[in-house]
Amino acid sequence: MIELSGIRDVKRIVRMMPPDAEAAAALGEWLEQADSLLDASALDLSQADLSGADLAMALLTQTVLRNAKLVGTDLYRAHLEGAVLDEADLSGASLVKAELDEASLRGATVNEADLGSTSLWAVDARSASFRAANLDGASLINVRLEGADLTNASVRETSLKAALDEHTVVRGLSGTLFGPATIDQAGTRREFNGPELEQWLNSRGANVRVLDPRLGDITYYAKFSEGYSRGNPQGIVRRRMVNGVAHDEAFTRNLRWEPTEYLRLYELGHNEVDHAEISEADAAAFMKNVTEKNG
Repeated sequence: MIELSGIRDVKRIVRMMPPDAEAAAALGEWLEQADSLLDASALDLSQADLSGADLAMALLTQTVLRNAKLVGTDLYRAHLEGAVLDEADLSGASLVKAELDEASLRGATVNEADLGSTSLWAVDARSASFRAANLDGASLINVRLEGADLTNASVRETSLKAALDEHTVVRGLSGTLFGPATIDQAGTRREFNGPELEQWLNSRGANVRVLDPRLGDITYYAKFSEGYSRGNPQGIVRRRMVNGVAHDEAFTRNLRWEPTEYLRLYELGHNEVDHAEISEADAAAFMKNVTEKNG
């Protein structure tokens, strides 16, 4: 085993370099630069051992971390969108407020990890182990949990709009959550929610309460770039909060609200089009004007 560490920062640790030369070079450069964040986006860090390292706010978008060791690693607010963490060991890791949208965690070990307020949208976590993990406030939307182990995991106002099956272990799962969940029973998939979902989980050893859907405020925004303004926008978007989860939609040429990635990409710095908050009345006026022109 190779052990390397930064001189000035004991948390800047690489216990085992990955076989991939480009990835190893990126980690080596990070070790030498005490004040920099790790940027290993789209690199192959498979088999690397970064256990105990401080990777808070690291850029690991589309990074391959297959069979990597991240035991006790600090991944607070880390960007892991589209990352491949299949068979990785994240036991005891901190993933608080991390972004794991569209990541793959197939067969990963996430036991006793802290995923408080973590975003897991469209994540493939089949056969992953979340034993005694903290999932309080996490958003598990369109997550595949068939065969996953949630033994003694904690949920508190957690959105569990996930796919489960008869092999999903929920013994000791406790707290509160929002549905609905899609459950595969003997090859038949059906949506469960409310008391029915609660009964299905608790009959398998869980101790959870399924909460009623909670609608929040809707915030409207006007989009504008050169040639447009807040009062004369090129389009409008809205953010609806449902069960503590943001749902972003744009009013399209089809004269209806449709899902959009605009706000999320803007927050990540990937969209140059600006926007400003507007009132519901302003949004209604824009919709009326567009409908009259295109209706």
